[in-house]
Amino acid sequence: MKLTNEDVQDILQLVNVSSFNVLNLQTDRFKLSLRRTGDGEWTQSAQELSATNLMTPAAVRTETAAPVAAPKAAPAAEDGLVDIRTPLLGTFYRSPKPGSPPFVEIGSRVDKDTVVAIVETMKLMNSVYAGVCGTIAEICLGDADFADHEAVLMRVKPEGV
Repeated sequence: MKLTNEDVQDILQLVNVSSFNVLNLQTDRFKLSLRRTGDGEWTQSAQELSATNLMTPAAVRTETAAPVAAPKAAPAAEDGLVDIRTPLLGTFYRSPKPGSPPFVEIGSRVDKDTVVAIVETMKLMNSVYAGVCGTIAEICLGDADFADHEAVLMRVKPEGV
């Protein structure tokens, strides 16, 4: 697996907005460790594992990624609705592949383990589960829109409400 500069920047951006305090990344060419200190700053160590495609500690970017805006609040909706949020930032998709029907529509009944969308992060497709039993009342983002970390994707009217 060959990481591009863009891949590394995506990783740093994800780590910067996550609640994780440690990241260990190892490929056949290098090993990178990042650790968040008590004041929120990152420390790093890097080790070259082979002579090909050298990556020295000086080559590792030390600046932090640009801050990511806080997730936009969902449009005002009826009381009692439950938000379905994305755990990662990335591109929000309503269907499993282009041209396929969406996972859910407004009015669709969902269970806790129903896949309602996918979020693509660094070319990885991450399933988003409803997490609640009920009916989809609102879809807050359009297909292929960018979703910030913890952005509200959909709102569900829970059963019994």
